[in-house]
Amino acid sequence: MRAARAAAIQAARAPAADAAASVPVPMPAGADALARAFGTYLAAERQYSPETVKNYLRDLGELAELAKGKPLSELSAAHIRSFAARLHQRGLSGKSIARYLSSWRGFYRWGCRTHGFPANPAVGIRAPKSPKTLPKALSVDHAMALLDNAAPDPDDPMDARDAAMFELFYSSGLRLAEVVGLDLERRADSRGWLSERDAEVTVIGKGNKTRVVPVGAKALAALAHWRQLRAGVPCEEPNALFLSPRGKRVTPGLIYTRLKRWAQKSGVPAKVHPHVLRHSFATHLLQSSQDLRAVQELLGHANISTTQVYTHLDFQQLAKVYDAAHPRAKRADPESSRAKRTDPESSRAKRTDPESSRAKRADPEASRAEPADVETAQAKHADKTSSAEPDMQETEPDLKPASRKTRA
Repeated sequence: MRAARAAAIQAARAPAADAAASVPVPMPAGADALARAFGTYLAAERQYSPETVKNYLRDLGELAELAKGKPLSELSAAHIRSFAARLHQRGLSGKSIARYLSSWRGFYRWGCRTHGFPANPAVGIRAPKSPKTLPKALSVDHAMALLDNAAPDPDDPMDARDAAMFELFYSSGLRLAEVVGLDLERRADSRGWLSERDAEVTVIGKGNKTRVVPVGAKALAALAHWRQLRAGVPCEEPNALFLSPRGKRVTPGLIYTRLKRWAQKSGVPAKVHPHVLRHSFATHLLQSSQDLRAVQELLGHANISTTQVYTHLDFQQLAKVYDAAHPRAKRADPESSRAKRTDPESSRAKRTDPESSRAKRADPEASRAEPADVETAQAKHADKTSSAEPDMQETEPDLKPASRKTRA
């Protein structure tokens, strides 16, 4: 595994250096050489992927355009701050401006160390704050509708290719660049390859990190069908897994366009792009497994805090925890409430039975015994009263003589 990773890194350096040679934005005199040297540094020393090198050089070209011919080494912090403000006026979000500033800081850090730049003017410049948004994921029903209801032509190679790509996006949670770079077989310059026998796909993602992700049965079936029809497609890149109608490797723009049409045909109301399928993969997997660490490994996130954002999308689990834990939020379960309702049979059972009512009625013997009991109680009370009266009568004669003596 280490040898394969090292070989992939070495192979990535050559295309990255080629990307450094072609700067997308025209650079002023002297900046072309700096851009190529900076791109070579990113590819060879920092071991960045070709796409990352292109993004850095694109941001550096934007800086050169904003400088309008002024040497990049002579720019100050005031220039960088004004450039960020102009980007904000164009309508760029805070995240986009922060990416520009990060690229510029990296360029000036390298220039100060290797080319004698006086200072790094991008240090301390912050981008405007942008609102934090949660990843947008499809519901399970919409994801199933997207993959099942498009009704592709089974004999059309491009429809079979699209079905295989979209099933793979949702089945394995791959990034767009990882799907584009997939190969049929593993080679020294491969950025990713498929193993149908092991039902897994191996990709070299961000930071040249290799990860192995399983592939589901639906995706494997779609991939097998595409490979059967792929033989009839003109092929200029024989090792590329997904081909365009011209026989070249598919591009990100082509996948965007085809997925948008696929979503419209399937009737999914949400705006769908390739990363939405990756978000849906992570969200649905986390809802079912509740294993954040496993989802992190499958997505290839270096920091688990990046994966934790998907926990905020699991509203069902949050509501379940809330209802179970909060003392004032416990809701009555519909099933239990139905069970608590009075059953007609139980209500009949609770009604007074004629037999029991007859038993509870007083029978003649018991009714005769009740007066006797009353007479007995009265007799006992009379005995107590009579026993107390003689004592009172005995004391009265003693009192009467005493009263006569007093008068005398």
